[in-house]
Amino acid sequence: MRLDRFIGSRLACSARSAQHMIAAREVLLNGVPATDGSQAVSTFCRVEVAGRLLRAREPVYLMLHKPRGCVSATTDRKHCTVLDLIDLPAREELHLAGRLDFNTTGLLLLSSDGNWTRRITLPERKIPKTYLVHTRDPITPEYAERFAAGIYLRYENLVTQPARLVTLSATRAELTIHEGRYHQVRRMFGVFRNEVLALHRLAVGGIVLDAALAPGEWRHLAPAEVAAIGG
Repeated sequence: MRLDRFIGSRLACSARSAQHMIAAREVLLNGVPATDGSQAVSTFCRVEVAGRLLRAREPVYLMLHKPRGCVSATTDRKHCTVLDLIDLPAREELHLAGRLDFNTTGLLLLSSDGNWTRRITLPERKIPKTYLVHTRDPITPEYAERFAAGIYLRYENLVTQPARLVTLSATRAELTIHEGRYHQVRRMFGVFRNEVLALHRLAVGGIVLDAALAPGEWRHLAPAEVAAIGG
């Protein structure tokens, strides 16, 4: 919304009156004197008029330890959703920064700042996502070589970005990918006809799942964690 119209709606005055306030330098937009009534007021702008605060809404940034059997969606008629786990007044305004499938557990990021969540999911940014993988059959050295070279996915007719696989035991490994295609990790192991029995996301970019969070628990991100995503 335009700044002059926003002021008019909040103070029940005309746009012309709002423009006079702006010209008199009585209006601060995000702490800086406004110069033009056409300036845009977005969701998280701070607007003050003659010392009176009209809007000061801070974005919310969260990490959730997603449990198994929970849907990464805002609404679902049959199952618990990740929003059902968050006890906040305006939880319906939260956006999911990517998704985890029904049986996958681990780090899920949410925010009311749509630009921030969008930066995480943009394919061209190639933000790394690290998973702990438990498979039915042993993971041989060939897996790491093939994943590093890229795995051909027949449905999309493409080769995945190079991925890093670190073997932890015969059937457990840590995998880092830089994209988020549909059931990608399970399909990559499926190339070897090896079923993924459990999949747990450990990190997204520089944000690591808090070990103190039990499945279903969440917390606010620290400023450094929010900044770790970058611009």
